[in-house]
Amino acid sequence: MRWLLLALIIVPAIEIGVFIWAGGVVGPWWVIVLIIFTGVAGVSLARKKGFEAWRRAQIAINNGQPPGWALLDGICIFIGGVLLFAPGFVTDIAGFILVLPFTRGPFKRTLENFLRSRANKNTIIYRRW
Repeated sequence: MRWLLLALIIVPAIEIGVFIWAGGVVGPWWVIVLIIFTGVAGVSLARKKGFEAWRRAQIAINNGQPPGWALLDGICIFIGGVLLFAPGFVTDIAGFILVLPFTRGPFKRTLENFLRSRANKNTIIYRRW
């Protein structure tokens, strides 16, 4: 939990520094335009990729297979979409990395390893309703 608190302090400070630097390079109005453009483009891309992951999960379930990779894709895309919705260039870069399929692979493997280790330690509880 400490890392989350630290991230909530450090990330906005970095974003403010990047805004000031970019405003000095290209001007403040272009920074505002870039923030709006990356936000809109990123969220629409995340929406499209999210629906694709949802369809792949449905197809896997309908074929009687577990939707493992599709769910991991969906988690990465959701987190990337949240980061893209937040104003800032650093969060936008991280969001695009999680949304684009060719850069998402390492994060999916890390997430899979994390979930497997939690499941092996019996710290994930699954209950059927």
